[in-house]
Amino acid sequence: MSTFNWVFNLFLILFIANLHSIKCTQSFSSDPYNQQQLDKVLKLPGQNFSVNFSHYAGYVTVNKESGRALFYWFFEADEDPSSKPLVLWLNGGPGCSSIAFGLAEEIGPFHVEKDGKTLYLNPYSWNKVANILFLDSPVGVGFSYSNTSTDLLSNGDKRTAAENLEFLLRWFERFPQYRGRDLYITGESYAGHYVPQLSQAIVRHNRKSGEQIVNLKGFMVGNALTDDFHDHLGLFQFMWSVGMISDQTFKQLNIVCDFQSFIHASEHCERMLEIADEEIGDIDMYSIFTPPCTGNFNKFNRPWRRTRKFGLLRKAYDPCTEQHSKVYFNLPEVQDALHVRSKNSPLKWETCSDTVNENWKDSPRSVLNVYRELLHSGLRIWIFSGDTDAVIPVTSTRYSIDALKLPTVSPWRAWYDDGQVGGWTQEYEGLSFVTVRGAGHEVALHKPKQALTLIKSYLAGDSMPTLQLVSDS
Repeated sequence: MSTFNWVFNLFLILFIANLHSIKCTQSFSSDPYNQQQLDKVLKLPGQNFSVNFSHYAGYVTVNKESGRALFYWFFEADEDPSSKPLVLWLNGGPGCSSIAFGLAEEIGPFHVEKDGKTLYLNPYSWNKVANILFLDSPVGVGFSYSNTSTDLLSNGDKRTAAENLEFLLRWFERFPQYRGRDLYITGESYAGHYVPQLSQAIVRHNRKSGEQIVNLKGFMVGNALTDDFHDHLGLFQFMWSVGMISDQTFKQLNIVCDFQSFIHASEHCERMLEIADEEIGDIDMYSIFTPPCTGNFNKFNRPWRRTRKFGLLRKAYDPCTEQHSKVYFNLPEVQDALHVRSKNSPLKWETCSDTVNENWKDSPRSVLNVYRELLHSGLRIWIFSGDTDAVIPVTSTRYSIDALKLPTVSPWRAWYDDGQVGGWTQEYEGLSFVTVRGAGHEVALHKPKQALTLIKSYLAGDSMPTLQLVSDS
């Protein structure tokens, strides 16, 4: 090969490599406004309709040394976003994606059709009343990633709270128009840990800095993992009361699983849970009165099975919504539209990460101490519960609230939606509790209209609606 040809080939290789570098870095900007525009989602594959609101998706680096970056998807309110509060939504697991569940199944404006390729508008999206920010947290969940592979083996509650706070601080730098906006944090299931822990981190950060850097106004959690003892006690009582397990199994569960964690159950407790499995049969524990999605279902469907979301559309209920999302968010054209860094994120997008779940490092047995601290901070705190969930059932949540020993402000009563009982509610000093009748673990999946009524009341600071009598005239 001649010297000229050798030099020319080397130049060509370097030129191609440089083009690749430009392609990989073209979505980065040191200017926050420019980066915000680079994150803007113009149109999604399968979106055969137009919308009036803007939405953005991308990454925020929360640890430069390890290269940890969290993926977000933000939807502005569909009307007058400048006047609406900001709501952050978190899903739990630990290890489950807020894009998969909160956004694509529950409160987001876009849901996925059965073909896994087409979107439709959710008429009960929460962006009708707020600007909604969905976050995949921690790294290893959804499209969130780390350049240090061992980070996926060292996630836990403490680091998640710290990095969720770091995410918010950095996100407000990218979206300065939302800095100072009223912020509410919401979520479900294992987010029963994430949400109050992040709220605590924000309150402490503001106090330490001497200013309201993050304008947190309150938080709300649904079917939330709260306290191991009460969660167990309420779960076994719920399963027995609706006829899912025998008297003998109920008694033994209360004896051998007393004060234990679902994550670290004893051998004796595990054996009794296996017996309970057999008695319960093949039903959807997340929604006991609706049909399960057919297929390999049973082994992923118990709250004590760690390989599944733990406490985890006006159309007919579809039990297979999760499967539709798996198809859609693995489409390369969808990931391109969402600015996913395919080089860094997992090769295959999963609704829940077994790696994150099975290597979780710290999970306190109770977050009631966090509630006790925050009850005096002036935050608006609500807890809601779908009453057909057998993962974190309404009985568990009631036991945990009772343990706080709060004075009652407004006694137990029914609340209404369009003249029908939507559920029941009780207001305590510093906390409100709301049940949603007929809803499972993912309340807005089963009862989307009632869930929108819930968030409207919460954001307005109003009690849940009473029955409005209609005159005959």
